[in-house]
Amino acid sequence: MTQFVLAAVLGALFALGTFLLLRRDVVRVVWGVVIISQAANVYLVTMGGLSGVAPIVPGHGEGVAATAVTDPLVQALVLTAIVISLGTTAFVLVLTYRVYEEHGTIDLLDLGIDRGGAGDVDESAGGAGPLSADGGRADEVGRNEGKSADGRRDGEANADD
Repeated sequence: MTQFVLAAVLGALFALGTFLLLRRDVVRVVWGVVIISQAANVYLVTMGGLSGVAPIVPGHGEGVAATAVTDPLVQALVLTAIVISLGTTAFVLVLTYRVYEEHGTIDLLDLGIDRGGAGDVDESAGGAGPLSADGGRADEVGRNEGKSADGRRDGEANADD
């Protein structure tokens, strides 16, 4: 019965993580990835063995059968994965906060991130990137704002002037 409950909980965690991963909000996408990775960690620990004694064997292992001990390697690898996941999650949440400060939103559609595919490609530029709404390259939008023809910002003086 315990295995059925554990399988149901893991299935629910994977389903919840997938549901969050498909949302438009960046924070929900991050938490969806975190939930899926933690569900995978729980799955790996259960594959290491639910029953058995702790892998601490006094002496040289006399009197303890090798099959009665849970596998400590899986537990060590999952512990490492949890620590790495914590650091990665913190980093991605800080990046998300910076995106919010810069753009005022964390909605993927408002940020202009096309999740459906590569988008329209500029054929005149050799397929170098997606097009913006006005037909220019999307990665060049905003680079030339406020610049004069010689590449200087408005109001900048040249050393020759």
